[in-house]
Amino acid sequence: METPALIIFTYLVFFVLVGLYINRSNRNSSDWAVGGGTLGVGMLAAGLAGTRIGGAGTYGVAGDVITEGIGAMWYGFNSFAALFIVGLFFAIPYRKLRLSSVGEVFDRRFGSRRCQSLSSLCVQAEYLVVNIIEPYVIATIISGVTGWPFGVGIIIGGAIIVLFTITGGLKGTAITNIVHCAVIIFGLAAVGYVATDNLGGWNSVVSQSEAVLEASGKDIPKWWSYTGIGWATIIALFISATIHSPAASVYANYASSAARQEYLIPGFFIGGVIAAMMPFVAGVLGILTMVSYGAEAGLSGYLNIAQLAIDTGPILGGIALAAVLAAVISSGAPILLASATMLVSDWIPRSKNFSTDKKLKTYKVVTAVYGSIAAFLAWTVNFGSVLQFLMLGFALVVPPAISVAYVFYWRRTTEAAVFWGMLSGFVGGALVWVLNRVFSGIENSDAGGFPQFWYDFCLFLGEWRDPSFVTLLLPLVVIPVITLASSTCEPDAEQSKRFYEHLGRIQRNFSWK
Repeated sequence: METPALIIFTYLVFFVLVGLYINRSNRNSSDWAVGGGTLGVGMLAAGLAGTRIGGAGTYGVAGDVITEGIGAMWYGFNSFAALFIVGLFFAIPYRKLRLSSVGEVFDRRFGSRRCQSLSSLCVQAEYLVVNIIEPYVIATIISGVTGWPFGVGIIIGGAIIVLFTITGGLKGTAITNIVHCAVIIFGLAAVGYVATDNLGGWNSVVSQSEAVLEASGKDIPKWWSYTGIGWATIIALFISATIHSPAASVYANYASSAARQEYLIPGFFIGGVIAAMMPFVAGVLGILTMVSYGAEAGLSGYLNIAQLAIDTGPILGGIALAAVLAAVISSGAPILLASATMLVSDWIPRSKNFSTDKKLKTYKVVTAVYGSIAAFLAWTVNFGSVLQFLMLGFALVVPPAISVAYVFYWRRTTEAAVFWGMLSGFVGGALVWVLNRVFSGIENSDAGGFPQFWYDFCLFLGEWRDPSFVTLLLPLVVIPVITLASSTCEPDAEQSKRFYEHLGRIQRNFSWK
């Protein structure tokens, strides 16, 4: 086995063994799902940062920089903003409610199973995408380094993520993410430094990029501009990558995992700072990869990123690729864990009455099944862009995020308003995405009918036809409209009173009433 492959497999085996060791301390479902509420600021920040980095923050950003330009590096700003907003406005309420999924907010506030299940459906749309992307990226690296079939890499990637999640639990991901984040940032930064030096320095890289971009028919000034992807796309990325975050259940898990409430805001802030670094490092690697191998898209471009690392030297290349795998595991494990806890808490009503041992076993079984299905889908799905695929998943989580914000900070919000606001946003966003995909090639003015209407409509909107605008605006408008149109008499006044009393001061400080 060559040096890069040996380093990669040593790294993977090491963290599987770490997970098995940590498994001894996971004595009940609380230990596994929220780390027993024992995390300090450092572990909390590292765990949170890991959830944002992942395959999207590394290969996804680098791949989109290759094909679209450095505007994809906005993902770094969005990652910081996402964690800071959640930490400032949502983490403390989540901790006070001791949630295992965000959907439980609606059960606690309204006693509404339909809102809880619908919010879970929205979030699972994103998490399924993440759980597919992570083994896909692992397989890309393994097959690129070893020459093994892509399917073998998928099996290895899926097995590693599932095994580590089952054994390590949330505390395991937080502990190992301290190592992961350090290896990711410093390992890939070292590759960028060496590759830049090999290409003759940064000025030479910029000069060589012009020839590559011109040969591929790209607009050079636009490619090198942070706003070259267009303001509509930048705003859509912010909506998808940031506004959705309060409904991402993994943050409810982490909010409940902190040893003290006072750790939450600094933990989320520091986690956001760490998470913001990686997309910029990945963007530089994307630039270097494009200059070295051309502006290829999809799997070819992702394989070229691995090749860039290897070409810096067998040891450093192996460390760098292990760093990307670290990024994938650091994101994949807690997301898979959150997916399992959501499915149990939101889709199995009887789980409320499960003993802690039975709930822990159920969590682990669901994790194994869910992770296996996601790995199979990773083998069959053909990605054009990892980052853009993830942005669709993010956009579909915006409606429950808006709903949670209304519930926390506007007492008058009704159950019907939340349900129809979420449903309209989710269905509307999904429908716009489907129509964009189905009729994207309709460019004949004589096509006629609805296909021609949709093409003309999209031509008028341009980049503003992104589904994220629909997923934001519909619930933002529908929820207050239905609430204000409802009777002022609350049928659940006593439950509402208990809910807001339990939230305490933070809710009253930001109340809109």
